Amino acid sequence: MKEYLIAGNWKMNTNIIEAGNLAGAVADKFKDVSSDVTLLVCPPFTNLSAVTSQLEGSGIRLGAQNCHWEEKGAFTGEISLSMLKSVGCDYVIIGHSERRALFCETNDTINKKLHAILSHSLTPIVCIGETLGQRESGKTFDVLVEQLTMGLKNITPKQIGNIVIAYEPVWAIGTGMAASIEQVDEAHNKIREMLISQFGSVADNTIIQYGGSVNENNSSELFSLENVNGALIGGASLKVESFMAIYNNALVQV
Repeated sequence: MKEYLIAGNWKMNTNIIEAGNLAGAVADKFKDVSSDVTLLVCPPFTNLSAVTSQLEGSGIRLGAQNCHWEEKGAFTGEISLSMLKSVGCDYVIIGHSERRALFCETNDTINKKLHAILSHSLTPIVCIGETLGQRESGKTFDVLVEQLTMGLKNITPKQIGNIVIAYEPVWAIGTGMAASIEQVDEAHNKIREMLISQFGSVADNTIIQYGGSVNENNSSELFSLENVNGALIGGASLKVESFMAIYNNALVQV
């Protein structure tokens, strides 16, 4: 059976009261549906505890938007995996294009975070994707190969089953410019091909999410693609009805 992971990346939105209310509203909706498709929310660090209490008993998973690879130390402004695990996190997003572009994250630092996340028995969501300029110059696959090869350096076939890949064309994040269904299909097929080439048939089961202005209107067609295993959702995840509609669009594919 094909697996799906529907993840809401709340980014730098919601204060602690808003986050608790949003999580509670999502949990109320989730009580009436099947758990065959994993549902995940990733609020800001300051709201993790409030969200945890609202999700208790719901089956909804909790994730963080970033982490540091060191266990502790003089890293002002950073957060460790032990801290995230202690508050109930199951997943951690790394390598998001906003982190790469605005905060100078590299494939090397993403790889360090990846190994640290796995060592703490959490699930990393590794984001990859090309800019508009890279796509227009025909470098999309070169970028994806580089990000996957360097980002997954020293990962074993056994570990790849515990890693989620999120393909997010940078030019389609928060812009309303969703990639065409043909572009998504081509990119996800290539990613699957690269993973299988590197790790063998075990990578057949690696979850590959799509992220890039996913909404309730385009998600059904996206989820019908062979190598799309869900979505990493930004703005639509802040609206309960939209988020749950996307979830239900994945559910009917199971």
